[in-house]
Amino acid sequence: MTVVLSGGGGGGVWENGGDMAVERQPGASMMEQLVPEITTHALSYLDYPSLCRLSMTNSLMRKAANDDNAWKALYHKDFTLEQDALNPPNGWKAYYAATRAIVTVNAEFFRIVRERLLQEMGQFWLNADYVKCFHATGESFSGYNAVMESWQLAFNWENVADFQIRDVRTRVLSNMAWVTMKAYVDIGAGPFNMTNVYEFHNGRWYMVHHHNSALLTNGGDQQHMQ
Repeated sequence: MTVVLSGGGGGGVWENGGDMAVERQPGASMMEQLVPEITTHALSYLDYPSLCRLSMTNSLMRKAANDDNAWKALYHKDFTLEQDALNPPNGWKAYYAATRAIVTVNAEFFRIVRERLLQEMGQFWLNADYVKCFHATGESFSGYNAVMESWQLAFNWENVADFQIRDVRTRVLSNMAWVTMKAYVDIGAGPFNMTNVYEFHNGRWYMVHHHNSALLTNGGDQQHMQ
């Protein structure tokens, strides 16, 4: 489809071969003259910071940058296509922000694990009797105190393998979120399957459940990873 801009005063925009016209707004930019579908498609190429900056330029661009379809496209680009049929109650922009927050929190969990920071781990978990933790050893722990003792033991292991986190999938509800992922200790071996569950309390997310599958090496021994 070819779009022609009229050069006459108070002109319009016409589709070739059609008779529909969109009146040109005086002083508006070329971007602002585009029909909504084209604008949404153009915005789908922007990343998160760029889309936020665009929304601060003027009222028309703020309206375009807040379009739900633009944020849905960005969500699918940055996260996953699995939730295409989802209809977030507060819109895709809010859902994108919530998902981004959980992904950031989840990455912080693995930073704490890598650096073996017991105090930070204690602050990361919700202090409740229903929290649970399943380590790669196959052992499970229930309740805040037992879970913290398990992390103290885990951080004292001398032979802990390094790992890479991949295939992260996140689902967010109003006050609960869960993240599934795979942790690769050795690119030639199968991955650990992991699930982290978070709850939202007093303005922040806390971990309430961590489940790490056990991975056997070729010799039948377990590789240790928190």
